[in-house]
Amino acid sequence: MSFADLMAFQRDTEALGHIAGRLGWDQETMMPRGAAGHRAEEAGALEGVLHARRTDLRVGEWLAAAVPADEVQAAHLRHIRRDYTRHSKVPARLAQELARLTSLSQGIWAEARARGEVAHFLPTLQQIVALKREEAAALADGTNAGLYDSLLDDYEPGATAEWIGGVFGRMRPRLVALRERVLGAAAPEPLKGEFPAEQQMRIARDLATAFGYDWTRGRLDLAVHPFSSGSGNDVRITTRVSETDPFNCFYSTIHEVGHAAYEQNIDQSFLFTPLGRGVSMGVHESQSRSYENQLGRSRGFTGWLFGRMQAEGFALNLPDADSFYRAVNRVQPGFIRTEADEVHYNLHIMMRFDLERAMIAGDLQAADLEAAWNDRFMADFGVAVDKPANGMLQDVHWSVGLFGYFPTYSLGNLYAGCLVKALRADLPGLDGDLARGDATAATGWMRERLQRFGGLREPRQTVAHACGFEPDEAPLLDYLDAKFSELYRL
Repeated sequence: MSFADLMAFQRDTEALGHIAGRLGWDQETMMPRGAAGHRAEEAGALEGVLHARRTDLRVGEWLAAAVPADEVQAAHLRHIRRDYTRHSKVPARLAQELARLTSLSQGIWAEARARGEVAHFLPTLQQIVALKREEAAALADGTNAGLYDSLLDDYEPGATAEWIGGVFGRMRPRLVALRERVLGAAAPEPLKGEFPAEQQMRIARDLATAFGYDWTRGRLDLAVHPFSSGSGNDVRITTRVSETDPFNCFYSTIHEVGHAAYEQNIDQSFLFTPLGRGVSMGVHESQSRSYENQLGRSRGFTGWLFGRMQAEGFALNLPDADSFYRAVNRVQPGFIRTEADEVHYNLHIMMRFDLERAMIAGDLQAADLEAAWNDRFMADFGVAVDKPANGMLQDVHWSVGLFGYFPTYSLGNLYAGCLVKALRADLPGLDGDLARGDATAATGWMRERLQRFGGLREPRQTVAHACGFEPDEAPLLDYLDAKFSELYRL
């Protein structure tokens, strides 16, 4: 009965984890500002309960005695064993303090960002970095070797900084060369005008529907930093609105639907089990980035979106679908990662990867982060950062302790390049479908080939199983070269 006992215990642990996630969603969308301290105590208390369950000695006994009967049971045991080993190395005090502080710090970061005052956030960031270094050392068995790898493993199991650094080292020259060619060509006309929030949100809902979001198991709200939350039968998404830039709203929505669709489409038999969620953040990003970019920014789909905006009554300064497509894919060295074009996006990630590795290694202090960020941004993008909200305060990740998360965005782009290469080979009529606003064939392919399996396989195995070959960076780089060479007539 060891396996059955273990899975019954795990089901309740998973359910409590879902509740913790729901508290996070509420904090970002509905919670009154004055409740931040109260929520921090709740988050810390719940993390204490979860940590106790994840390190319960009975879990170790059940794992030792359990014998898997099939591939699914073996995958369950693999996930539970990994989590048990990791959580057992982290003291309960540290786990609770991290949960409490990172809950509280979200509000402090948001205030600092709104006020443009880095100094308001620095003491909290210093505490978070110190706690994450302590956590990393515990996971690395008290040594300084592999500190960053131990945190990275939370988001992309099996990946190492050395491997990711090698991938980035191969990607950077081609990305920089493409950027220089593109920026040397004539830039397309940007979209200009005023686009009321209510109308943008109507289109955002249509976009979510077009990409397969199940409204009976989700909802769309506004947040400072768009995100997706939940799994199984309660998966919620957020977006944000700028009345002068509707693409921010539209493509944030499609991006988050990619995440949400992955969670909604996992086999229902995996609910409240370790397999009932996305296997890694890199694989998760492969869904959101393929939905947002390779599909959502394609010539066919932008043609449909152009017509949808016209039907909504927006006064567009662009005369036709071709100029609209070029505006959607306009390349420029902007400050904001989430608004970056496909050519620049991975350069934003490479910068953050290097900075956070230096912080965890102790080579970069939080007090020096702003200067390091600004210097690196100027070197990589040739633009001086004008304010903290466009610099080190733009992302929520470090305020909530997500060190090791950033590189998974570029891994997601890499995986997406492989997946869409295979998808297009199987769906020769895809562009015609997208031109009608119909992404059903593409999202169905993703559901059947990848999403429904949840955490059954390891991350890179998940992608290889779906696309039929081992993933690497070549398909992504080839896609970018072909798309932007045509678009900019290079």
